[in-house]
Amino acid sequence: MGKKRKRSKNQHDGILVLNKPSGPTSAHCLNIIRRKLDQGRIGHAGTLDPMAQGVLLVLLGHGTKLAPYLTNGVKTYSGQFRLGQKTDTYDAEGTIVEELPFDHLSPEKVEEGVLSWLNLETQDVPPVSAAKHQGKPLYALAREGKEVPIKTKPIHISHAEVLEMDLPWVRFRVSCSAGTYVRSLVHSLGIRLGSGAVLTELIRENCHPFGLDQAFDLDDLVEHPELLAERVIPMRDALPHWPALHLSEAQAAQVQNGTWLPVTSVGEQDQPALPGTLAMLIGPDETPLALVEAKERDGMVLWSILRGLW
Repeated sequence: MGKKRKRSKNQHDGILVLNKPSGPTSAHCLNIIRRKLDQGRIGHAGTLDPMAQGVLLVLLGHGTKLAPYLTNGVKTYSGQFRLGQKTDTYDAEGTIVEELPFDHLSPEKVEEGVLSWLNLETQDVPPVSAAKHQGKPLYALAREGKEVPIKTKPIHISHAEVLEMDLPWVRFRVSCSAGTYVRSLVHSLGIRLGSGAVLTELIRENCHPFGLDQAFDLDDLVEHPELLAERVIPMRDALPHWPALHLSEAQAAQVQNGTWLPVTSVGEQDQPALPGTLAMLIGPDETPLALVEAKERDGMVLWSILRGLW
């Protein structure tokens, strides 16, 4: 059995909003933070392709426990695509497999195509991606020259707009459900328009509930390690879209023993929480204790513990 790694005295707990640069993988950026800033326990919520830049939520220490509750948030991207080409990866980093005319397209037709993203409910997963088939990433199958199965996934697009157009170049913004491949949106648009289309730039502007205005550049983080503490969003504020409910000492002890508390007994609420409500329970010393969900059991609505944070 492996020896448990000793926690560094420099380890922080919470979220660091990184403005990932274009080029390196998300994992490479985390490795730099791990080594340069001595953050041995680290993870992220929602990876970005190497070409993409923008908001990457870096989870530090106990913040790694929050991954499932941050990964599934709505993502907003701005980007650019080029009509007239297809590549094997659906973006500009791939090999061009076909060049097609686009002079039959009017700006109005292209904008109509972008807005049609709002009607999509599924998309094909790119053949060069980390999605797995029988335990093996699709990109590995592609590199080996093997047949890559077509996989589809459900998606939801809540916003789509054209920002600028100078054909064959089109800038856009889109808000979508977690796990949506924007390069697949662009590729499928090119098919519908009969012109092909390739993603050439992608910026994640928001990973709910955090945006680029809260993000720090990787180089700046490394150059100023003394500022890390003030740049980490503490656990207490890591889920600002969830209500924070304060416990008494007795209630805190019960929660740490795994007890489900009646929703009516916790915090000051204008009205009792309904089943399905999510919240963070805070101890009397302001320490986050647990993530909870209101669930009905034996005729009562109770706070069920999703994840202990103590």
